[in-house]
Amino acid sequence: MLIAFALIIASGSLFYTSYLVKNIARSERTRAQVWALSMKQIITSDDNDFLPYVFAVRDSSTVPAIVTDEKGDFITSKGLDSTKTFIKIPGAQPNDKNAKHYDLGYFQSELKYMASEHEPIKILLPKSLQSNDSYWLIYYKDSPLLQKLKIFPYVQLTVIALFLIVAYTAFNSSRTSEQNQVWVGLAKETAHQLGTPISSLMAWVELIKDKFHAEKDPLMAEMENDIRRLEIIADRFSKIGSKPKLEEHSVYDVIRDFVDYFSVRVSHNISFEITGNPNLHAGLNVPLFDWVLENLLKNAVNAIEGKGKIKVEINANKTKKGQILIDVSDTGKGIPRSKFDTVFQPGYTTRKRGWGLGLSLTRRIIKNYHDGLIFVRDSEIGKGTTFRIVLKNSQNDKKTAA
Repeated sequence: MLIAFALIIASGSLFYTSYLVKNIARSERTRAQVWALSMKQIITSDDNDFLPYVFAVRDSSTVPAIVTDEKGDFITSKGLDSTKTFIKIPGAQPNDKNAKHYDLGYFQSELKYMASEHEPIKILLPKSLQSNDSYWLIYYKDSPLLQKLKIFPYVQLTVIALFLIVAYTAFNSSRTSEQNQVWVGLAKETAHQLGTPISSLMAWVELIKDKFHAEKDPLMAEMENDIRRLEIIADRFSKIGSKPKLEEHSVYDVIRDFVDYFSVRVSHNISFEITGNPNLHAGLNVPLFDWVLENLLKNAVNAIEGKGKIKVEINANKTKKGQILIDVSDTGKGIPRSKFDTVFQPGYTTRKRGWGLGLSLTRRIIKNYHDGLIFVRDSEIGKGTTFRIVLKNSQNDKKTAA
């Protein structure tokens, strides 16, 4: 409705301005004709008492004009730029009245423009004045006022459009900021609420271990791992909205630790493999980076139907120094090439119960918090997908600084 209303206003403004321009244009042609008639009257009249009125009518016209004979030779002009109508004669004295002459180039360009803008007005000369010429031609162009009026609606609409764009951007930014504040508050409150049951679970685990002498029971160890995982998740939510602190870590070790935790919690039909250089270091916020790995590995597990393999490769970029490349590949159903960018948009999901926020959040964590890149490197329907993460090599930064 707002767009329709804006279009109605714009159309009305253009229509009314066009109406004014046409009327003023007709009025100016009438003025040009009056000026032409006054010129003819000055030439033919013998009534000296009447001539002052004719001169007054001629000089009152504001329409720029040029008079030529039927051959196109210049006779006189009015309303042109006085700074361009004359040019100085080289070598002439400053006080010499004849030190200037008409700039024919300027008149010819003005004459060409006037001829393209309006049809000239023809003045038939009386037989007593006809020598080589039987008529004069009066060329004219729109007055400065009419020229400004022609472009005024476009300037007006441009200003209105810029104002609307700025206003909409400011409003949208304010609304987005308000929504972000709500989500940040909700995330921090969730982290706070998780703190109590996590503390209780930790206490219950210690009681069970003490009561049943189960300190070395592998099941209790896995329960403790899950509790620590809940602590990490609560920590993630508490950090939403704030700039996370990055610390130097071995990329290989961080990925291996998470894959070891994650692999025992999925189907045994899916195998995991980690390869690459274990000596590459990057600035990481481990809880957030684990979140990235979790989203990528969960998507890979969901893409694999039956048996499959997930492989993580960590290598230095050979073509561009200072970069670490992390490729997460699966043998799942693949992604169409047309969806390579779409998968990172909020709300996009192929699962019935999915929210479509995992990969969007993943890109945000990598790009905004780790100053890196993430994209679909390659995918083939029925064969699998490879996601690539690009991070800065912190060791390379140290060498550069040294």
